[in-house]
Amino acid sequence: MNFKYPALFLLYIGLVSCGPINSDHSNEQTTTAIENLFHNYHEFKLRINPLEATKGGESKYNGQVANYISDKYINDLKNNYTAFLNEAEKIDTQNISATQLLSLKALQWDSNIKLEGLSNPVKTLASPMYDLPTFELMPIAQITSLQLYFSQLAGGQSVHPFNTPKDYTDWINRVDEYIEWIDTAIYKMEIGIAQGIVLPKVLTERVISQVEPFINTTVEEHLFYKPIILMPDHFTTIDREPLTDAFGTMIEHKIIPKYKELSSFLINKYLPASRATSGLGSLPNGTETYNYLIRLHTSTDMSADEIFELGKSEVTRISLEMEKIKLQLGYNGDLKSFFGHIRDRKELIPFSDPDEVIQNFNNIHERMKPQIAALFDLKPKAGFEVRRTEAFREESASAEYIPGTKNGSRPGIFYVPIPDVTSRNTFMDEALFLHEAIPGHHFQLSLQQENQALPKFLHAEGMGVFVEGWALYAESLGVELGLYTDPYQLFGMLSMEMHRAIRLVVDSGIHAKGWTREEAIQYSLDHEADSEASITSEIERYMATPGQALSYKIGQMKIRELRSRAENALGTKFNIKEFHNQVLNSGSLPMKLLEEKINNWIATQD
Repeated sequence: MNFKYPALFLLYIGLVSCGPINSDHSNEQTTTAIENLFHNYHEFKLRINPLEATKGGESKYNGQVANYISDKYINDLKNNYTAFLNEAEKIDTQNISATQLLSLKALQWDSNIKLEGLSNPVKTLASPMYDLPTFELMPIAQITSLQLYFSQLAGGQSVHPFNTPKDYTDWINRVDEYIEWIDTAIYKMEIGIAQGIVLPKVLTERVISQVEPFINTTVEEHLFYKPIILMPDHFTTIDREPLTDAFGTMIEHKIIPKYKELSSFLINKYLPASRATSGLGSLPNGTETYNYLIRLHTSTDMSADEIFELGKSEVTRISLEMEKIKLQLGYNGDLKSFFGHIRDRKELIPFSDPDEVIQNFNNIHERMKPQIAALFDLKPKAGFEVRRTEAFREESASAEYIPGTKNGSRPGIFYVPIPDVTSRNTFMDEALFLHEAIPGHHFQLSLQQENQALPKFLHAEGMGVFVEGWALYAESLGVELGLYTDPYQLFGMLSMEMHRAIRLVVDSGIHAKGWTREEAIQYSLDHEADSEASITSEIERYMATPGQALSYKIGQMKIRELRSRAENALGTKFNIKEFHNQVLNSGSLPMKLLEEKINNWIATQD
């Protein structure tokens, strides 16, 4: 898809380019060199993460799973990131376009931060699966680890395709490599036990409960058997019979025995060794590891103390906004009691069937459609749909968005967990749709991977601080998009922003200030309207993925700051659609590079 960039975009995207200063021959050499560098980096990213390649519609690695906690894999990453940095240094930056320069800087930032993580004494990996932290000696957790994502794919309705017999045989090959990953995970956790680098006990208990359904299930009822049940009608008997037999054998002789082994290890060895503490600060080199994860997930040099204080400040500010809505609704009690009023208000818990929840989100989409053109002239080609989260994981899952394929063969999917429809409150649904769907993740991620002006390595999800910062910023656009006419929904938007502000406090509190799980839960209960069960799940998420939760608010505040800067500087010349173009048409960027780009764009508008 060729976007219609503004004329000055090619001159001002990150730094001002003065144009070529050498000969045409030199230009050609430099162009070839940087195109080769970008191509090779993209191919490297596909190779190290076959699941991400599949998610992006690249099929050549569909039979593989990266054993990203193996020593061989880790050494391969170190060698390649170092080599790419060396190649990047050779590029004549005076002889490339500003667009290429910005992409080059993104490549260098990514390589440097990943290499730093791989050199961490606790062996922190920047996981290629989700670009979230994965610890080599703590590879399995109750959220964002491979056994959960792989099981999601196993159901036959997610990223891995099951459209041809080859797709099925690819999956069988993938299962073999997944089994190898489980073996490596057990081995690494044994080392973790010996070194005192283990999960908190409560997280181990959560993992054990997630493993059990994969053991105590018949072959025909097993999640890994679903692709057979969903086998396309066009498959012939010659296709069906051997695949059915192969899947049955795979489940009976590989999956179930391996999950039994994993369960036995977790119950008998790992759980007794699991720690009572909640945060990284209690682990060897934990403070240094957390400081690195702050840099990884915020792309800033903020300290844990600065993030903690910023979070408390934002909690205070948002609380004052909430007070205004509480008074508008005529509620006379304090804000904390109003949270209880919100949680229990029957009008906000209207559903008896999960399909009604899905339809409510589709209705939100219809209401906002007429206003989209006022804020955006870049819109993705990719399709979009809302689905319920699969049963095996929805108890611990959060709402999430999975991008569609580049070729449009699979739409973007907004997954909604509905573990108990009769207790599901709707007051945050409009803000949630704006964040996960439109104009949040669906717009940003789809436009990014459809953008032919970007090198392909920038088509993937990329920087969490940008991706999540944009999505949280998108929540604030509700009034401009014709939503939040109901004060409860506006309160829901503030509640979601409060939730992200609280994350700054509790994440840094847990991992840098020694907070317990219970202290973090209580702080959240004191400042937001979510249920205790939901808050508990969130706090345990932060325990398992240190630093990741910081990205939302840090990214949102920077984008909002840049918008205000542009509005103040440009006055009547400010164009909101063009500002959104500038944010969205360069891929996921570290905040420093985004700020440079917007500053230079502002300078060209005078």
